[in-house]
Amino acid sequence: MKPAKRKEEWFDQESLWVETYPFLFPEARFAAAVETVDKALVLLQPQGNAALDLACGPGRCSIVLAKRGFKVTGVDRTSFLLEKAKDRSESDRLKIEWVLKDMRDFSRPGAFDIALSMFTSFGYFEDPREDVAVLENVFASLRPGGSFLVELNGKEVLARRYLPSSVDELPDGSVLIERRRIQDDWSRIHTDWFIMKDGKSETFGFQLTLYSGQELRDRLEQVGFVDVKLYGNMDGGPYNVDAARLIAVARKP
Repeated sequence: MKPAKRKEEWFDQESLWVETYPFLFPEARFAAAVETVDKALVLLQPQGNAALDLACGPGRCSIVLAKRGFKVTGVDRTSFLLEKAKDRSESDRLKIEWVLKDMRDFSRPGAFDIALSMFTSFGYFEDPREDVAVLENVFASLRPGGSFLVELNGKEVLARRYLPSSVDELPDGSVLIERRRIQDDWSRIHTDWFIMKDGKSETFGFQLTLYSGQELRDRLEQVGFVDVKLYGNMDGGPYNVDAARLIAVARKP
């Protein structure tokens, strides 16, 4: 069945991903993915080699998983990012299935042993019920005993480190100014990016739902996951006042 037409949201702008790519995905972030994925596998304890990388972007984690011997499916709704992923996988002579699809519409029942949602790729949608739909899709797509890892910027972590604005500069002279606003009683965050290069300026907006550790656990258990464990870093440290990120690992019975 073809999905119903949805209203356009912030992430539907292809130009957003094109223009922000150098800031979101510098080469250092690709290099760091090796260690990140290896640590994720320790937390996931896979029982098989079929992996789903949900909202895979330019394939940072998918490529590492494939190099580790996994049969990988990378799903993303942005064609520009998927083309970047394809180019990298072809350069490395890796066989990876790339799927151009919105995560709300992707479900492949019983196909995967592990699934990953990395780099705060969960919480994009204005309607929180759609986040639950995504989790339902992941749950259905896992085999019994399969495990799922979600990695994002937890509400508690953000509250501790919150800055209304910040500035970043790339070696090519591009400047990024970020302006952040907490909305709806700490349930959402809106971030404006102002990118300046060669005397020109472009503006893009990001909006994300914020999840506390307990809220994320509740959503995962709501759709049927069990043994939900929360961590504050990819080393498996506790989700406490020193947490760097919010990582949840859950299992399908």
